[in-house]
Amino acid sequence: MYKHRFQYRVEKMCSVLQVSRSGYYKWVKHKPSKREKHRMWLKKRIRHHFYRLKKRPGSPVITAILREEDGCAVSSKTVSRLMKEMGLKSITVGKYKATTNSNHNMPVHDNILNQQFKVEAPNKVWVTDITYVATGEGWLYLASVMDLYSRKIVGWATGARMTRELVIEALELAYKRQKPAPGLIHHSDRGSQYASSDYQERLADYFMTGSMSRKGNCYDNAC
Repeated sequence: MYKHRFQYRVEKMCSVLQVSRSGYYKWVKHKPSKREKHRMWLKKRIRHHFYRLKKRPGSPVITAILREEDGCAVSSKTVSRLMKEMGLKSITVGKYKATTNSNHNMPVHDNILNQQFKVEAPNKVWVTDITYVATGEGWLYLASVMDLYSRKIVGWATGARMTRELVIEALELAYKRQKPAPGLIHHSDRGSQYASSDYQERLADYFMTGSMSRKGNCYDNAC
């Protein structure tokens, strides 16, 4: 009797969905191919990283994370398409404020780090950046210094404006807390705050080796 009920429900469902019974059973017995399994895994990892980072990252950031953390050689175009299929859209879209002004004539460093994000020990490579948070009183800017080995934020500073004093304060805190040995690689973007003479003098005082992302390449400082 159960078998007859099941068959009746299948026939009813196929009728409503306008598919054949043979097509339905073929779909039920279908085993996903290697490509389909990879696609399902990729969508699962994209969803994981998207919600882990509180719905903030777009496809370029998700792509960089997949490459670095999951070892997945995937294109930004593929990630963008899959995110669109899953309805995953960054909540920061439409609330963008530029934090990097590389249109200046100040000297810049070569990209010594060159996307080598795996480090063998702490206080060997620090990466820096500026981000922002919308508050009821306006934008709050956050300058941070991260140890690439432990992913620990070792220095930070907040302020109402993106100034060289803001990033210097974050660097000073990191240096005082960690006291790294000479030769540490300091990586940043080409922003005017990091390229300023005051900031570069501080790096020299701390015996740090400067490294900067290539212009317009977000993957160089993805971490």
